[in-house]
Amino acid sequence: MTTKYQPGARVSEYILEQCLGAGTFGEVWQARHHVWESEQVAVKLPTEPEYVRFLQREGIVVHGLRHPNIVRVLGMDPYADTPYLIMELVKGPSLRDVLAQHPTGLPLATATIVLRGVLRAMAAAHDGNVIHRDLKPGNVMLHLDGRPLAALVVDDIKVGDFGLGVGDADVLRSMVEQSVSIEREAAGATISGTLAYMAPEVRDGAQPSSPRSDLYAIGVILFELLTGARPAGAELPTTVRPDVPVALEEVFRRLYTRYENRYETAHAVLHDLDARLAPPRAARHSAAPPPPPPPSGVLPTCPHCHRLTEPDDQFCTSCGAQLVPRVRRCASCGGYPGRLDNFCIFCGATLTPSQE
Repeated sequence: MTTKYQPGARVSEYILEQCLGAGTFGEVWQARHHVWESEQVAVKLPTEPEYVRFLQREGIVVHGLRHPNIVRVLGMDPYADTPYLIMELVKGPSLRDVLAQHPTGLPLATATIVLRGVLRAMAAAHDGNVIHRDLKPGNVMLHLDGRPLAALVVDDIKVGDFGLGVGDADVLRSMVEQSVSIEREAAGATISGTLAYMAPEVRDGAQPSSPRSDLYAIGVILFELLTGARPAGAELPTTVRPDVPVALEEVFRRLYTRYENRYETAHAVLHDLDARLAPPRAARHSAAPPPPPPPSGVLPTCPHCHRLTEPDDQFCTSCGAQLVPRVRRCASCGGYPGRLDNFCIFCGATLTPSQE
């Protein structure tokens, strides 16, 4: 990779170590503090003068967005001899890198975690009146820090590259078409790769960018998470991968659709996702006393359909009835682990003991 900047160069208080990625208008470097060497950051540097104002915009916009799923801005000086933007260092690959290693899609639990993280980031951004406008896997980072992908939790998902979050629509269009985003994508990425995530109403000039246009991009990303490829025409995830749950397919339908049929907010998507993935709640039967515990060595039965259940079940796998007074959920991914589990089977997070 040919770079404008070199390792060992000093930018503000930091020494450049290695280039993480280069785009049409800039480079991103890993750097360490010149005194506290254990303090590492990412530094974004422009390679073209016209990118400086986007660097400044990104710093101003993201500094006001404090959220675990948004890459934090730590410092900025667009007027320095070498203009710079200093951000938290995400120690892990981009989602684009991960998808390249999973050509048929990610495990369903992992895909759901990534989806939640991106939606949480955009809910916070939209609440702050910021539209990303360039959402794609290259702008989503996974803070694994040496851990396996199976250990991923929602707070590990980091959305970055908000340089197009504010600005004139014509300038935005020009910059997107030149693939301005600095990202760690595979060599040979094309302009059409960026435009593939742009909502049709924005691409055609019928509507300005809006929260709904970001949600369209998330729909394209969801399809990639589930299948490893971008959607073609009216294709659904189950067309490519039959084991995709109906819940995720229905969420995809309402993201990857016409403007007027699309979800209005990221909060609405999260609410719908939670509702669709939650196990069905059993009707309350206050008249009947709870059954006595089964003898040792005998499997319990569901009090509603009387079929066998496992001691660790929270819901009956036959009728969906709730078997416990208080349902246990994972605080990291929102999944429903077993009552006796010490670690979440969906995201690997350490669980607190059941409070039954």
